[in-house]
Amino acid sequence: MRYWLLRSEPDAYSWDDLIRDGATEWNGVRNYTARNFLKEMQPGDRAIFYHSNTEKAAVGVMEITRAWQPDGEDGKWASVAVRPVEKLRKPVPLAAIKAEKRLAAIEVLRQSRLSVTPVREEEWKVLMEMAGQ
Repeated sequence: MRYWLLRSEPDAYSWDDLIRDGATEWNGVRNYTARNFLKEMQPGDRAIFYHSNTEKAAVGVMEITRAWQPDGEDGKWASVAVRPVEKLRKPVPLAAIKAEKRLAAIEVLRQSRLSVTPVREEEWKVLMEMAGQ
């Protein structure tokens, strides 16, 4: 199993929207690096749902339920299916992620503009600890 961080602006699609829907297609990603990360995802992988822009915090855990499929008319983009697993007990704000020395190399800080980034297993454990999971 691999771990990921998927970002969404909460006013566009939030954790509460995912809970309401029960599952969703994670689509609309229009960056080649992020697309390539989507193509690496497999069913059973876990992902952090991260609210970007206004809240800037990790808020929930999702499961990848279907590997990538083409997204868009030209087929050059990718999407995956996800479902909610659990809300984090405590949101993990970006400021806390930046302050945690064990997360110094996490991709969301290194590639801050990407909406899809991998999370190493040891980083996942730290994030879950910070969230009180």
